[in-house]
Amino acid sequence: KREPSIYGSKSLDEIQIDLLNLASELDARLEFFQSNSESEMINCIHKSVGSINGILINAGAYTHTSIALRDALLGVGIPFVEIHLSNIYSREDFRHQSFLSDKALGLVCGFGPNSYQLALRGLVSYLKRV
Repeated sequence: KREPSIYGSKSLDEIQIDLLNLASELDARLEFFQSNSESEMINCIHKSVGSINGILINAGAYTHTSIALRDALLGVGIPFVEIHLSNIYSREDFRHQSFLSDKALGLVCGFGPNSYQLALRGLVSYLKRV
């Protein structure tokens, strides 16, 4: 739980339910993973090779600090979309730096929980074209 004035009040479970409903409409399958541990996130990315076609990732503060997370995403070669609930470019200067954006298929930020749905639509559209 973080500042509701910035991140809203929708729970992660509610966001996941909305995404599952949208995935069904888009004929896509989703798996979810959440961790506050950088190493667990990296391990999950590495284990995903061969079993998934794309990644939606909200790396939170690791976006601005983790070269290891960037390396993991680049190492697996799976297209990914970076997501943020808030507009990171309207916030503190340190949040304007992302170690992921330049390698991401896309970046969606600032639309609250809808950022996830926009990212899913974009990723699925991309994957259906390739």
